[in-house]
Amino acid sequence: MPRIFTELELEAYLDEALAPAQMTEIEEAVRNDPRLVQQLSTLNARRDAGVHSLGEIWRRHRLSCATREQLGSLLLGVLTPEFAEYFRFHIDVVGCRYCYANLADLQRQQREAASSTTTRRTRYFQSSAGMLREKR
Repeated sequence: MPRIFTELELEAYLDEALAPAQMTEIEEAVRNDPRLVQQLSTLNARRDAGVHSLGEIWRRHRLSCATREQLGSLLLGVLTPEFAEYFRFHIDVVGCRYCYANLADLQRQQREAASSTTTRRTRYFQSSAGMLREKR
């Protein structure tokens, strides 16, 4: 018997706000259940008509997500422990793919910046090494 999905799960599916395993499960069910296709169509029509629940508005506008600035502060370790704990929970436990992608992008930029800084310092040293003389 096919699994029955809640309206909340289907709304999150439409917002692509579920974990990959849950997205896959619903996608497979949609392929095999015309009633589920109809239910998703009805949800979409309701959204297009402007009827939104508070939960939908919260998810759609990502009100619980961190800004890139906040995620950068998390990487630098300058957030208060409470905020850092909240964002870690949001990313690691809730599994927000949006915040995870932003955090991964910021980490990549941070690594690239560190690498270019090391390269730049090495070039400065090499270009000025001949200018330094030992005192005798």
